[in-house]
Amino acid sequence: MQRILPMMLVGALAITTMLTSCGKDPDPTPTPTPTPEATLQGDITENMTLETGGKYTLKGYVYVKSGATLTIQAGTVIKSDIVDKGALIIERGAKIMAEGTASAPIVMTSGAAKGERRPGDWGGLIILGKAPTNRSTEPTIEGGVGKQYGGTDANDNSGVLKYVRIEYAGIAAEPGSEINGVSFGGVGAGTTVENVMVSYGNDDAFEFFGGTVNCKNMIAFSCLDDDFDFDYGYTGTINNAISFKNPVWADPGDAANGIEADNDGSGTDATPNTHPKLNNFTMVGPNGAAGTQANHNLGNRWRRNVEFTCNKFIIMGHQKGGFSIESDGTIDKTFAGTSKISNSLIHNADAAKAYISKDGVAPKSSADLKTLCEANGCQTMATTDEIGLTDPFNVDAPNFMPKSGSKAATTGAGAMTTTDWTAGWASWTPNNNDY
Repeated sequence: MQRILPMMLVGALAITTMLTSCGKDPDPTPTPTPTPEATLQGDITENMTLETGGKYTLKGYVYVKSGATLTIQAGTVIKSDIVDKGALIIERGAKIMAEGTASAPIVMTSGAAKGERRPGDWGGLIILGKAPTNRSTEPTIEGGVGKQYGGTDANDNSGVLKYVRIEYAGIAAEPGSEINGVSFGGVGAGTTVENVMVSYGNDDAFEFFGGTVNCKNMIAFSCLDDDFDFDYGYTGTINNAISFKNPVWADPGDAANGIEADNDGSGTDATPNTHPKLNNFTMVGPNGAAGTQANHNLGNRWRRNVEFTCNKFIIMGHQKGGFSIESDGTIDKTFAGTSKISNSLIHNADAAKAYISKDGVAPKSSADLKTLCEANGCQTMATTDEIGLTDPFNVDAPNFMPKSGSKAATTGAGAMTTTDWTAGWASWTPNNNDY
């Protein structure tokens, strides 16, 4: 393996010098293309392309600097060194153009051998943009990378993520400051995010720190902490998403939720208020399977003065509750109609905990929350069979398609209706793959 970045910079400078000495205007700086077996390390300061079929090793924190574009072609594999654990950081003003296909997804994974990969083998992917947050000053992204995000451009464009798998990520730089599978910091609506899977992450699968980015066809599979985490004024839309909690994997130091969301860490009234707009989510808990870890928690956890709009959800099988609202601000906004869940199928093994309002007292008790949600078209399911997904609890080969004639099929709730959009590119057993 070679350390390619300094060599590429030298090469680019040499080409520019040669053209200038010939008395001609220099051409634009050429795009470096690393060899298909190369190490990515340090700063990427100019456009770079990782080629189809290439296998690249990520070593330490790698920063794509403002003005540079990292293009990752379909079928590329990026494996992190597991001693000098890597992370890929797209800074404000930089772009990632990662466009895989259903038949040739892009994979970012652990560099450990087949069968030996573990959650937290490497950092993950961080994308930072210039879209608004609700912080009074530009915040620094968590994870120890020391980079700021946010701004005033709601339509900021950080590039493209399509058909990308991120496996075995999630390291803690320090307590309470982790790198997630994908961290979106102030990412704008000009960015395209479609068909992205995070599996076996040691922390959150996807965390959105402010921003306006819209996403569709997202999978969080067997991650230890929260699957979708929203805070600092995120206001984008996500269509079609799967959250799957593996019974034997849960963060021993935290509570593993399908969704966790806050306006901010103190529950202030800072604007824009965190308000994700979420449609067609399938959220599958461990459902009391053998070996279920104690820290599995809630399907949805809306807390700290957050707002939300949820439509056509399936919430099923979570350990300690289905749909939960916490803090006075969150509860008030829900009962006032600012926040709403509608047309959804909601289940919990303990039926008394299908809906949880931490207020606890009428007219804002858990029973009142159930009445409110059912008035908005939600249905409370006594069993998971009543929902009618094909094989949602299968850890090695789940099938989230609705059975014909089931509640899922007739209501259109959940991530899938007539098409299994995970086919061909998702991998439910990534430790079995040869990379």
